Amino acid sequence: MSASAPMSPDSERPFDLLVVGELNPDLVLRGDVTPAFGQVEQLVDDATLTIGSSSAIFACGAARLGLRVAFVGKIGDDIFGHFMRDELAGRRIDVSGVVVDQDIRTGLSVILSRGNDRAILTYSGSIGALHYEEIDLRLLGRARHLHLGAYFMLDTLRPHVPLLFAAARSAGLTLSLDTNYDPSEQWNGGLDEVLPLVDVFLPNEAELLAITRQATLDDALDSLTSQVPLIGVKLGVKGGLARRGNETVQAAPLPVQVKDTTGAGDSFDAGFVYGYLQGWTLERTLRLACACGALSTRAAGGTAAQPTLRETGEVA
Repeated sequence: MSASAPMSPDSERPFDLLVVGELNPDLVLRGDVTPAFGQVEQLVDDATLTIGSSSAIFACGAARLGLRVAFVGKIGDDIFGHFMRDELAGRRIDVSGVVVDQDIRTGLSVILSRGNDRAILTYSGSIGALHYEEIDLRLLGRARHLHLGAYFMLDTLRPHVPLLFAAARSAGLTLSLDTNYDPSEQWNGGLDEVLPLVDVFLPNEAELLAITRQATLDDALDSLTSQVPLIGVKLGVKGGLARRGNETVQAAPLPVQVKDTTGAGDSFDAGFVYGYLQGWTLERTLRLACACGALSTRAAGGTAAQPTLRETGEVA
């Protein structure tokens, strides 16, 4: 079986999914969150400390759907790091690949959430500090698929991502990538070398346009079709779109009462990768992804409202 095709469950591969990425909590503030300086104390409606980081939210969404998940990332030996590791383990995610660094503090994002929009303040800390040499490559032989999130945030690992992806492909894994936002707004960082190794690319619309430097979604997709076999694009309130070769499908989100959009794109990713690994049609895969993204917005934070497969209306 080729590395670009979905694999059947294998008793020698106890994990469906190996996630590599950043690991930090989110402090989500909701209400009138526009700050007023000048030592003004402003009250907000709600505050929630929850699992943060794109990669961890994705991992939780995938586990919630029933995939067997292992995680590789780095934390500090502090309360935020312990919180993240314990929360993942509590969701039956294998954390044996999480590195604890005594010399660094765990990163943190403060999210100012206003329903369909949000602002994010991030202390990077351990977020970009994972080294390639710290990844237990033996995990590759125990998984079916590798997902890497927050590509532009992984400063130390990023130059070695092609090496990691090549090792994964050699081990028979399929690969997915979500770059997330680029804080430097340069939108490359070696992607030209990375994208040809990827089976599934999962940007949102703004990220896709910035990465391809195209003005329209169609032009952006056309420019990548020869490089990436499958592209799933998050379109926010418009749902999502997927392209595989000459096949393009679009799906609308489920109607929900939105409380917080944090992590909706990561939950979309989890649904998309689930459908891909199951060998579902492109239409069904995208429909599940959009349902996962929409349903995740029903509560504050990225993981509290992530759906089970049954809640999405789909069955295995």
